[in-house]
Amino acid sequence: MSLNILNKINNPKDLKILSREELHTLSTEIRDVLIKRVSTTGGHFGPNLGMVEATIALHYVFNSPVDKFVYDVSHQSYTHKILTGRKEAFTNPEKFKTVTGYTEPKESEHDFFTVGHTSTSISLACGLAKGRDVVGGKENIVAIIGDGSLSGGEAYEGLNNAAASGKNIIILVNDNDMSIAENHGGLYQNLALLRETEGKAEHNFFKSFGFDYHFVKDGNNIDSLIETFKKVKDTDHPVVIHMHTVKGKGYEDAEVNKEAFHWVMPFDLETKSPLFTGEYVKSYGDITSDFLVEKARKDKSIVGITAATPNIVGLAGLRNEFKDQYVDVGIAEEHAIALASGIAKRGGKPVASFISSFIQRTYDQLSQDLAINNNPATILVNWGGISGSDVTHLGLFDIPLISNIPNIVYLAPTTKEEHIAMMEWAIEQNNHPVAIRVPNMEVVSTGIEVEPNFDELNKYVKVEEGSEVAIIGLGSFFHLGKKVANRLKETGINATLINPRFITGVDEELLNELQDNHKVVITLEDGILNGGFGEKISRFYSDKNMRVLNFGADKEFTDSVALEVLYERYHLTEELIVKDIEKVLEDIKTLV
Repeated sequence: MSLNILNKINNPKDLKILSREELHTLSTEIRDVLIKRVSTTGGHFGPNLGMVEATIALHYVFNSPVDKFVYDVSHQSYTHKILTGRKEAFTNPEKFKTVTGYTEPKESEHDFFTVGHTSTSISLACGLAKGRDVVGGKENIVAIIGDGSLSGGEAYEGLNNAAASGKNIIILVNDNDMSIAENHGGLYQNLALLRETEGKAEHNFFKSFGFDYHFVKDGNNIDSLIETFKKVKDTDHPVVIHMHTVKGKGYEDAEVNKEAFHWVMPFDLETKSPLFTGEYVKSYGDITSDFLVEKARKDKSIVGITAATPNIVGLAGLRNEFKDQYVDVGIAEEHAIALASGIAKRGGKPVASFISSFIQRTYDQLSQDLAINNNPATILVNWGGISGSDVTHLGLFDIPLISNIPNIVYLAPTTKEEHIAMMEWAIEQNNHPVAIRVPNMEVVSTGIEVEPNFDELNKYVKVEEGSEVAIIGLGSFFHLGKKVANRLKETGINATLINPRFITGVDEELLNELQDNHKVVITLEDGILNGGFGEKISRFYSDKNMRVLNFGADKEFTDSVALEVLYERYHLTEELIVKDIEKVLEDIKTLV
C-alpha cells in the first residue's frame, strides 16, 4: 500500500502545505488504510469511510486544536485521529490497539470529550462556545453530527440553544440518509427534500431555527467542502452546513449494505468472510425475536419498539414481518419509553428493547412517564453485565438504575425457558411495568417449561437445599453460583443455591429461613455492586446474625479491559469466591 502523502502528515499543520491534488491523493490513501485496518480489527466501518474528505477539509481550513471539533458519537473520528498524530494506530498492526474507537482527550489535545453515545455534540459544542465567550476566546467551535444522531432529543435541545446564542458555532450535519439501521422520522423527510432541491427547498428545518444554512451536494468532494468551510470560518453567528455523504464510501459492499457495514467484526477483504468463524449458535436475541413473532401473529396489539438497533435487541423478526406492529423511533430511547407507556395505557402491549448502556438515557421516562403511571409496558434490557467493552458502552449500571424505581418489576432469567416465561407473563399481565434483563451469555436450556406466572412478586426459587452457606446467583451469574456450589462440595460444604428471579425486591420469608442453619450468604450479580441487587440482601441482614458477601463489579469506569482481568479484580472466579467464603467461615469459627 503506497502512502506517499500520508507518510508526510504528522499533525494538521502538515495538511496546509499540500496541493489540492495531494489532498485528493491523501483521501485515497486514508481510505485504503481504514479499509485495511478496520477489516483486521473490527470497528465502525461505514461511518468512517464516509467522513474521510470532510475531515481532511476541516483540518485543512480550520486550526485544530485552537479551533475545536466535537464529534457526535465520535465513531466517525478515525480520519481525525490519523491526521492528529495517531496514524501509526491505523498503519502499524503492532499499534492497532493503542487508540480507542472514539475521541479521547487522554490521547490527543485535538480531542475534547470522550463520546460514545449519540446526539450530544451540539450541546457540548454550545458549552465550549459559551466557555470561549466568557473567557474572551475567539476560536471556531464546530460540532459534527451524523449517522441518525439528529433523531435524538438532545440534538434538538442543542440546536435550539445554538441558534439562539447569536455567536460563532458551526454545525456540520453529515447526512448519509442512514442511522445504524435506516432513518425514521419526519425530520428525515425534510433532509431528503433538501437533498433533492440542493438545499433550496422553501421548507428548511434548520432555517426555521434561524441558522445561516449552507448545502454541500457532494460531501465527499474535498474542493466543495473547502470552499464552504472557508466561507463560514470565523463567522460571528450560528451556522449549519448540511452535506450529503455516502456511508461506506469507497467500499462497494459497505455502500450497498450500509447497515451490515456500520460496525463489523474482522473479515477477509478478498473473500469477504469473517476471520473468526465457528458454528452459529442461537442467541437469546434470536429466542426473543422468534417468541415475539409468534405472539404478534396471534395478537395484533403487540408492538415492538426499538431505538435504531432492531437486529441486536431481538426485534429483527417483527421488523421484517409486521410493519404495523413495529416502531423504530430512531436514536431516541427517552421517546421510546414514553411511547411504550402511551401504548400500554390505551390497551396495546408494547415491548421496548434496548442495549443496557443506552437505556441509561431513559431514567426520567422510566420513572415519570412509565412507573408513576404504572402502565404495563415490557422493557427488554440486552447486553447487561461486566464486559471488556469500551468505557462508553458498559452494561454495568442498569440494575441500580431500574431496580430502585417503584412499581417497576425487574426480572433476571437464567435460562431460555425462564426468559420465554417471563416475556409471556410481562406482556399479558396488567399490573406493573416489567423489565427483563436478557441473559448476556450463551443460551442455557433445561428443556423444562417454566410456568409464565410471576404474580407473587419477589419469590425466589431454592434450586438446591443445603446448609452453612447460601449462594444467591442473579440472572447470568446463577450459573457461576452453581459452579461455586459444586466447588464447595469438594471441600465438604453442601451450599444452598438460590435463583432469585426478581431484581427489584427480597424474599423475606426465604431469607429469614436461611438464618436457621446458615452462617454465610453470598450474592453474585453481573453488574455494579453500589446500589445493586446484593446490597438489598445485605440491608435485610444488617441487624441479624448473618455474614453477607456481595460479589460484582466495583464502582469504576473501565475501558476495554479484558473480561478475565476484571473477573480476577472483582474476585469473580470460582477459586477466589470459594477462598473468600472459606476465610469468612474461618473468621466465624475464631469468633466462636
